Amino acid sequence: MAVKIGEKAPNFGVSEWVQGAPTNFDQEKDHIVLLEVFQVNCPGCFMGAIPDAIKIYEKYKDEGVRVLGLATAFEDFDKNNLDNLKMLVETGEVVGETKSALAQYGQLQEGNRLSFKIPFPLGMDNLIKSADEITQEKILEFIYPQIPDFDSKTEEY
Repeated sequence: MAVKIGEKAPNFGVSEWVQGAPTNFDQEKDHIVLLEVFQVNCPGCFMGAIPDAIKIYEKYKDEGVRVLGLATAFEDFDKNNLDNLKMLVETGEVVGETKSALAQYGQLQEGNRLSFKIPFPLGMDNLIKSADEITQEKILEFIYPQIPDFDSKTEEY
């Protein structure tokens, strides 16, 4: 799926909304939307990206800016999952490397809980489990529709 500047953004996939009312780009036509994509087991997400998204939410929520969170997984599927996202929303508890890093820097409350609440809607990505082995060919089958000129890109790309 290719997206071009000035064109309508395609909707993103959500398997389940765990916080806030279900929404998507097509329902936010009159708003600027920041889609914060993160993993539950991602220290950098919780030390940088999510706090930054919260700041944007707090600063611009009354000016037509919507912040939406989408948890995904491209690794550590035992931690980056719907159950752990629900636990995060319900209790503030974090897992895995997120828990380790935030504890190391003294950024957790008792019970391995975040010191902040995520105030915007949160959903879980539509993940597709594949029983097949992931091969170079399958990776390229995924990349080419997104980046048709992928072969002409430099290594730095």
